[in-house]
Amino acid sequence: MLQINVRGENIEVTQAIQNYVEKRLSNLNKYFKDADNPIAHVNLKVYRTKSSKVEVTIPLSQVILRAEKSGDDMYKGIDDVFEKLERQIHKYKTRINRKARMQNRRLLDQAAVEEAAPEAEDELEIVRTKHFSLKPMDAQEAVLQMQLLGHDFFIFEDAQTNGTSIVYKRKDGRYGLIETGI
Repeated sequence: MLQINVRGENIEVTQAIQNYVEKRLSNLNKYFKDADNPIAHVNLKVYRTKSSKVEVTIPLSQVILRAEKSGDDMYKGIDDVFEKLERQIHKYKTRINRKARMQNRRLLDQAAVEEAAPEAEDELEIVRTKHFSLKPMDAQEAVLQMQLLGHDFFIFEDAQTNGTSIVYKRKDGRYGLIETGI
């Protein structure tokens, strides 16, 4: 059963909001029957302009599901995030099932990298460091993981060459691949 952790920034999470989030996200339980204690981290933000942002992250052993929505209506944002997550899950499950049938092998665990940007133009200060283990996968799986995370790049271990590779989204909307150790 999906556990739901709701946190508010610049907003008090009322019981009504908590209940609405739980009601919408509990509909995802049907997808997590085999998962070990999945937790949905929900972050609700309200800005000075009275606009809001809803972010939901569900880390699983093989993938990290993440969706966010900004707008004026927080309840509509919760609905939109739920629909995005449902589409991501469907896309991921379809892809996995197709790949499993074609290659008859199981997927290995995956990890994600979060891009850290410098705070100032003239100062290159590292403000966050992440440690993760690279899991073997092919470039198409890495692009799928990158899309699910909403990132512009993804680092992975190429299952065929055992080298570290990077996929990235190009400005023209297509994808690039950087291979190392060749």
